Amino acid sequence: MRRTAPQGHGPVRFGPPLPEDGLPVLPELSAVLAAAASRGAHEPVGGGRTLREAACGHWDRRGLHCDPDRVAAAPGSPALLLALTAALGGDVLVPRPCAAWWAPYARLLGRPVFHVPTPPESGGVPDPYALLETVRRVRAEGGDPRLLVLSVADDPTATVAPPELLHETVEAAQGEGLHLVSDETWRDTLHDPHDTVLLSPAEMLPERVTVVTDLAGALLPPGWPAAVARFPAGEEGAGLHARVLDVLTALDARVAAPIAAAAGYALGEPEAVTTRVAATVRLHALLAAEAHAAVVAAGALARPPRSGRHLYVDLAPLRPALTAHDVGDAQELEDFLGARLGMPAPGGHRFGDELEAPRVRLATGALVAGSDTERAKCLTSPTPLELPQVHRALSRLRSVFDDLRDEARRWEPPR
Repeated sequence: MRRTAPQGHGPVRFGPPLPEDGLPVLPELSAVLAAAASRGAHEPVGGGRTLREAACGHWDRRGLHCDPDRVAAAPGSPALLLALTAALGGDVLVPRPCAAWWAPYARLLGRPVFHVPTPPESGGVPDPYALLETVRRVRAEGGDPRLLVLSVADDPTATVAPPELLHETVEAAQGEGLHLVSDETWRDTLHDPHDTVLLSPAEMLPERVTVVTDLAGALLPPGWPAAVARFPAGEEGAGLHARVLDVLTALDARVAAPIAAAAGYALGEPEAVTTRVAATVRLHALLAAEAHAAVVAAGALARPPRSGRHLYVDLAPLRPALTAHDVGDAQELEDFLGARLGMPAPGGHRFGDELEAPRVRLATGALVAGSDTERAKCLTSPTPLELPQVHRALSRLRSVFDDLRDEARRWEPPR
């Protein structure tokens, strides 16, 4: 059984952050943060009561009832995942590909990480049969798989796993006694919420699922680190919550009081926040659809993006052109495309894919350029793709991929 190992190309410290929205901070959020700026203290470990109650209200509105005493807050979801991994023990299972930050925290603790293939239609949730086979093989080799991390609305693939797949995978995980961590950072960024069914694993297996949400997904700027976790009810959930608080205490992983004030305000979802979230999602849905059309027209492969601010592109059909440019693996593709596009293009190896696979994640936030005023106009314009700075960025993207298509055709061997 092949375990993932630290990559020879691209050490963890150069890993890609969450895709940003490229927009100015919501003024109402800035006002809340400024009003709390004189509060120089931290929140208690796990978050103060007000923040935890706001998180409960947020989940209650999504059909996930919870108690404030079963919620923990931290300065970003990585701290929560590290604490959960340490508290649960054992080996860790993740989908292939998966969010770039999931595996490093297990490795930091010396825990083996095993990638499980995902089905063709979506990422984020392992194929249930592949999951069962992986668990069987790990145990046969003396391993101890205990934790499965997944995401229904996925980074990096921007897909949303269908409920039937999720149900089968959750059933398989339950049968093997795994605890699930559901990363729901991108839950509120569905491009077409009326035509996309998103279920949380916590609705299917409430006693063995911990939900983690990084507020940088939809509610806060990424530079204001705050995330919340919802623990299961029952004795097992209480014990896990307590052990996670112990780890967060050892790390001194506390949310700064001004950030906690902004996070509580955002989690309460006043009209200013919900309006901004809806406008941001509409903008990035348009950008993602346009970027997807551009890369597919050039011959690359990509699943249609359904959530988030990114898409995942496989350039295998354009390999002749890449070879002509001495691009032989995902790290070299990352460097090559990043220079040509003028925007980050982290390679698939950062997300658990093979280094040899020519895949990249493109973030739509990089297509929103210009001054604060110009970027804010993207939210109110009826035709944001026609704004000069956005049009230029999209034109550059099309041009780069069209050039690769034309070069690939020139280098194809005669039939």
